[in-house]
Amino acid sequence: MTKQVNPAAGYAGDVHPKLAWDWVQQGEAVLVDVRTDAERAWVGFVPDAVAIAWKQWPGMVSNANFDAELLAAVPPECKVVFLCRSGVRSVAAALRATELGLQAYNILEGFEGDPDNLAHRGQLGGWRFHGLPWRQG
Repeated sequence: MTKQVNPAAGYAGDVHPKLAWDWVQQGEAVLVDVRTDAERAWVGFVPDAVAIAWKQWPGMVSNANFDAELLAAVPPECKVVFLCRSGVRSVAAALRATELGLQAYNILEGFEGDPDNLAHRGQLGGWRFHGLPWRQG
């Protein structure tokens, strides 16, 4: 596992899931899950993560309340680490959070990791793959 922050354009950086979890446990960061309500219900969720969807299913419509929900959830002096399925929506959220004045990071690999050669997720990295806390249903 890497304990380093990988540089990123437009936000504080990309971090390994275990580093993000370390920060959360130490009270240095707030974990925000930007996946849809449906994804969290069907695939699993991180207990105590703040759920603020970037887009909502069906239709993947942008969450008009994202800014207000985020600013209410994250103290200004605290880091925020964003989690999505694979590490794409969380980059968009980190960029927006930075525009709002927060120190924002993307969690690499997301909740499910990259697809393998059979297009299945969960075997090539991700929050669950690394044995970090999560629950289903």
